[in-house]
Amino acid sequence: MKTEVRIPSAMHAPGAILLISCYELGHRPAGLTRPLRAFEAAGFAPDVIDIAVEPLDVEKVARAKFIGISVPMHTALRLGVHLLNRIREINPAASISMYGLYATLNADYLLSHGVDFCLPSSVTSQPPLSGGQVRDTSSGEQIRDTSTELVKLVQSVVEREQIEMQKTGFRTAKLPPLEVYARFEGNGETRTVGYTETTHGCKHLCTHCPIPPVYNGKFFVVQPDTVLAEIQEQVAQGATHITFGDPDFLNGPMHGLRILREMHETYPTLTFDFTTKVEHILKHRKHFQEFAQLGCRFVISAVESLSDRVLTILEKHHTRDDVEAAIDIVHEAGIALRPTWVPFTPWTTLDDYLEIFQFVDTHCLVYHVDPVQYAVRLLIPPGSYLLNRPETKALSLTLDEAAFSYTWAHPDARMDELHKAVNTLVENDARAGIDTLETFYRIWTLAADRQGRKHTPLGFRSKDAHRPAPRITEAWFC
Repeated sequence: MKTEVRIPSAMHAPGAILLISCYELGHRPAGLTRPLRAFEAAGFAPDVIDIAVEPLDVEKVARAKFIGISVPMHTALRLGVHLLNRIREINPAASISMYGLYATLNADYLLSHGVDFCLPSSVTSQPPLSGGQVRDTSSGEQIRDTSTELVKLVQSVVEREQIEMQKTGFRTAKLPPLEVYARFEGNGETRTVGYTETTHGCKHLCTHCPIPPVYNGKFFVVQPDTVLAEIQEQVAQGATHITFGDPDFLNGPMHGLRILREMHETYPTLTFDFTTKVEHILKHRKHFQEFAQLGCRFVISAVESLSDRVLTILEKHHTRDDVEAAIDIVHEAGIALRPTWVPFTPWTTLDDYLEIFQFVDTHCLVYHVDPVQYAVRLLIPPGSYLLNRPETKALSLTLDEAAFSYTWAHPDARMDELHKAVNTLVENDARAGIDTLETFYRIWTLAADRQGRKHTPLGFRSKDAHRPAPRITEAWFC
C-alpha cells in the first residue's frame, strides 16, 4: 500500500511553480485565481502570468520546476500550444501540465506533443491524464477540483523526480489588476469587473457545447462561502460589477439566489450579469424582478439559431417563440438580454441567416449583439456530442488535430463564401471603430446580396430605435 508523501515546507520554493492563463474572455481568469489560492493554502508560493494582458515573463518561466497552463476554451488551447514551444525553448527541464475543459477534450494530442500531464476541467470525476505516470487509484465517483488536483500533481512530480526546492521566503503572487481587463459599460457609466463561478459543469446536453463530453450532464455547486470570499476580495480590489461565468447560472437557481441576496446585502451598489438558457428564463421567470432588484444589468443566453432544424440538431430545447417570450420576460424586469448566435452551421440556410437579422432588427436588439456573433462558425471538437447525430455523420468531416476541431464544408458554397466575407467585414469594422448599428446593416446587406437580389433592410432604423444596451467590453464570447 502506497503511503501519502508529505512535502516539508522547506521544499516549497517561491517561483518553482508557475501558472499561466492564455485567455478567458476578457475577465481575470478563474484558471489562475482558484489554483493560486489552493497552492498558497498548501504552503507553495507559485508565480502567475496572464498572457492575455501581460507579456510572457522569461525569468519566471526559466526558474519554474512545474508549469501549469490553463486551457478552458478553444482559443486558450490554441494559444497554449503555441506557447508550449516557447516554454520548452526557455526551460526544457520543466514539467508541464495543461488543465481545463479543452485539456480534457484533447488530452491524447497534447500528451503526444510535449505536455507531460493533462488534468480534467474544474470539478469532475475523471482522474488526471499523464500517459500512465500519475493515476488515481480510488474507486467510485467523487467530486474533484482542478485546484486540489494541481497541488496533488505537483507533489507527485516532486516525489517522482526528487526535485529539491529550497525555500527562500514565502511571498504571494500578484495577479494583474482588475483594471487591465474588460469593463462593464451601460447607462453612461463604466464599472470595473470582477469574476466568479457558483457552479461547474451543466445538467444540459446541447450537442455543440464542449461541456457535455466532460461533465456528461452533471453540475456541481461551489460553496457559497468560497464564492462570496472571491467577490469580497475583488470588491476590495475595486470591482463594482461581477460577472458570474457559470455555463448556466440557473442550473441551481436557489443556490445562485442565496449568493446574490447575501452579496447585495453586503454590497448594495454592486451590479452583475450571468448566463442562462432560454428554457431557464421561461421556467424561472418569477425570479427576474428580484434579479433586477439585486443589481442584474444583463443576461447572456445562447439562442444560437431560429431554425427549428438547427435547434433540433443542437438539442437546444427552445423555439423561436420561446426566444421572443424570454426577451419579454427579461426586458420587462428592466434587464437587458444579450443573445449569442452560431449562425454558420452545415444546416443553416441563407434564409435562416437573414432571418436572424430580421429578428434582431424587429426586436431592436442591434446593440444587444456584438457584431462578431454574426461571424461565429460551428466548432466541432474531438469528443463532441454532435458526432453522434445522424445529420453530422452524413457530413464529410476531417479532423484537424492541430486546430483541435473537425473541418466541414457547407453544401451551399455561398454560405462558406459569406462566412469569410462577414468575418473580414467584422474584423475591419472593429479595427476602424465603426458603430455596431452600421456594421449590422452592412452585414445584412452583404448576406442579402448573396441571394442575387437588391435588399433593403427595414428602413435602416435610426440609432434612436436601437438604444445602447449594457455590455462587457470584451466581445469575443467564443
